[in-house]
Amino acid sequence: MPDETAPPAPPPPPTDNLVETKHVILLDGQEIHFTATTGTLILKEEAEKKGDKVGEFEGEKPKASVFFIAYTRDEVADKSTRPITFSFNGGPGSSSVWLHLGLLGPRRVRMDDVGNLPPPPHRLADNEFSLLDVSDLVFIDPVSTGYSRPVVGEKAREFHGFRRDIESVGDFIRLYTTRTQRWTSPKFLIGESYGTTRAAGLSGYLQDRHGMYLNGIMLVSSILNFQTTLFHTGNDLPHILFLPTYAATAWYHRRLAPDLQQDLRATLAQVEAFALGEYATALMQGSALGDDDRARIRAALARYTGLSEEYVERTNLRIRIDRFVKELLRDERRTVGRLDSRLTGIDRDAAGEAYEFDPSLATIMGPYTATFYDYVRRELGFETDLPYEVLTSRVWPWSYGDHENRYVDVAETLRKAIATNSHLRVLVANGYYDFATPHFASDYTFDHLALAAPLAANLSVSYYEAGHMMYVHRESLLKLRAELERFIGGGG
Repeated sequence: MPDETAPPAPPPPPTDNLVETKHVILLDGQEIHFTATTGTLILKEEAEKKGDKVGEFEGEKPKASVFFIAYTRDEVADKSTRPITFSFNGGPGSSSVWLHLGLLGPRRVRMDDVGNLPPPPHRLADNEFSLLDVSDLVFIDPVSTGYSRPVVGEKAREFHGFRRDIESVGDFIRLYTTRTQRWTSPKFLIGESYGTTRAAGLSGYLQDRHGMYLNGIMLVSSILNFQTTLFHTGNDLPHILFLPTYAATAWYHRRLAPDLQQDLRATLAQVEAFALGEYATALMQGSALGDDDRARIRAALARYTGLSEEYVERTNLRIRIDRFVKELLRDERRTVGRLDSRLTGIDRDAAGEAYEFDPSLATIMGPYTATFYDYVRRELGFETDLPYEVLTSRVWPWSYGDHENRYVDVAETLRKAIATNSHLRVLVANGYYDFATPHFASDYTFDHLALAAPLAANLSVSYYEAGHMMYVHRESLLKLRAELERFIGGGG
């Protein structure tokens, strides 16, 4: 008879769960045969012995099951010459689905040329703009996003923070690179939104911890210095740096004076000069600003934002993003999007101070969610009953312990990585209608990167007449794809 007093047997250790499928896609008239590897790798860390054995290791301890999808081109004779690109989105709390099914992968969500919400049911199409012809692709879901989870016995919150996130994603990249024998391949990162924060952090972590030197980092809708975007009392920087995006949005919705509606870039050049000049000087003076100067600044802000002088005065010359998206089209009972201010929504009433929902997020959430669920099971053969966490709040509160009592800023980490590895190049892609990571805030960050003159050429910047996910706009997608291909090829 079994001993009922014996402790229960420990559960079996978690194992990798991988599925391979074969596919073909036509890119630029060329058939590309490739293998998709879908599944989870078990992330482990070395476990120290306790007691008087501190400093000695007793083996590896499973920590998390990390979900990924990798696409590798078949019939490549020498993998050491084939680039590999690791991709992730941001949030924190976002899966990698956006860059995967919107820009890089072999399948793409069907949207119209502007990026409007198509009627359900939603569909995928072959992505003629995929980068698979120039690079293998690995899409990573950080722990608690997608299908990635901590293993039994581990706490999810251990992964929900600035440092631990960088470490776990960086350790996954090391593990994947080792398992697939890709250490000598040209290696790239591409991140979007908070994913750019992660990518900048990884530039240092991969070099310092694992000796992995990257060829390039692609930052889509970049945020490295959080002071540039957080509207805290006493922090006037966002008011200055958001102003050009207010102007671009007002331009798109035809709320500016006729002379400012002629050419977007000419208008933005004028607004940016005002923002860094007269406006910045005025804000620095605070209540010491004279009445005449205040009136002149108020009139200029109204002219460049499409808002009334009365409203600008009520904001004390400091217009917050959450107010602007509600105020600009209030007379039409419309709001504008945060991720993409070209898109509009309808609230229950027009009297509130902030919108009820972000119409630009609502436009993409349904199509990307439905098509991923269908694609991963039907075409990639990966089956699980877990919910795929496309964009989750389960990662909050997110720990910024390393930056306690100061703003998160990883720009210096990136600068040092470039100084250490002078071959590390960086591409920055900015959307003019992006309120999540405004283009002028990104410009400010990189203008203050303090790269030594010989290294300045390592940085290239491009701009798009679209929002945070500029690839939902077909014209911007064409341009961005060309920029990424040239960058991976070493041309910029």
